[in-house]
Amino acid sequence: MDRKFVDFQLAPDDLTAIRFGISPGHELCHAVRALLRPDDYPLQWGWMRATRGAIARADFEVLALLIREDGYFPDFLTTTPTWELTPEAEAERLRDIDDARFEVDMTKVLVRSEGSRRDAVQRMLDHPDRARAMIADAWLSVWQTGVAPVWSQLERLLRADIAVRSRRIAESGIGAMIQTLHDRVEWSDGAVRVTMRIWSEVVDCRGSGLVLVPSVMGSTGCFVLTEPPAQPTLFYPAQGVTATWARDSADVMTALAALLGPARARILLEAHEPRTTSQVAGDTGIAVSTASHHLTVLADAGLLASTRQGARVLHRRTPLGEAMVGAVL
Repeated sequence: MDRKFVDFQLAPDDLTAIRFGISPGHELCHAVRALLRPDDYPLQWGWMRATRGAIARADFEVLALLIREDGYFPDFLTTTPTWELTPEAEAERLRDIDDARFEVDMTKVLVRSEGSRRDAVQRMLDHPDRARAMIADAWLSVWQTGVAPVWSQLERLLRADIAVRSRRIAESGIGAMIQTLHDRVEWSDGAVRVTMRIWSEVVDCRGSGLVLVPSVMGSTGCFVLTEPPAQPTLFYPAQGVTATWARDSADVMTALAALLGPARARILLEAHEPRTTSQVAGDTGIAVSTASHHLTVLADAGLLASTRQGARVLHRRTPLGEAMVGAVL
């Protein structure tokens, strides 16, 4: 049997050909799949126990109709991931999917459907404006009740993975980092090669680049986007995900506090966005001078980095800081 694979071909020696992103939509789609086939998602069992009863059944069924238990789901459910992509922006974009893309993606779902499922998908194709609104409303509903309560934990793990892999690129090069993504992914003659089950394809990423997107919910394997207008994208399981990843942030705070002390643990935990020393002091409820001391200690340990923007100095977690917070999860 011939081996199937997708080759993402990159420009030689172009360090900008690879970038990382975060996709709330991809996390949501695989959250739906986890609920559809829980036996295949043991790392999500803790999350399922906490959220299953909170999700509105009608909204869940709208998404389950499109996402299904396996195989293709509409590309428009996952926009081109970026570092700063927010769930709200991704949900709003669903209301504005152009007619051509909606028809192409939904037709792919239609030909993979049978019986009542096929009839329901056909009704969506027949009434695209109503269907887009229905999908966007369902997306937001399932997000708010199922994923939003654990988004801070998810985001920390995703950013920690990106930080570690970015550092690996700096230390060992793109090829060495690619080899660590997943056992189905390899670096082959200037291309990122992903072993597939069904089809083979060569994707020319020269000029557009390749987006690498870690996933916590999509822990069962790798997934790709190859067709325009989506940018070539490879989704892969984030490293360091354990069965306790969805535990409350207070538990994470307790674990970090045992290592760093309560004040420094809180500063590090909340340093996913850049803040000034005064903002850190206000958020933490301590004096500016005390905040400055804690920030200096964390920076000396390599957990925070400070950058100047005009008259302000902003503090944010470093890759090492991201890795530490992610590891506690």
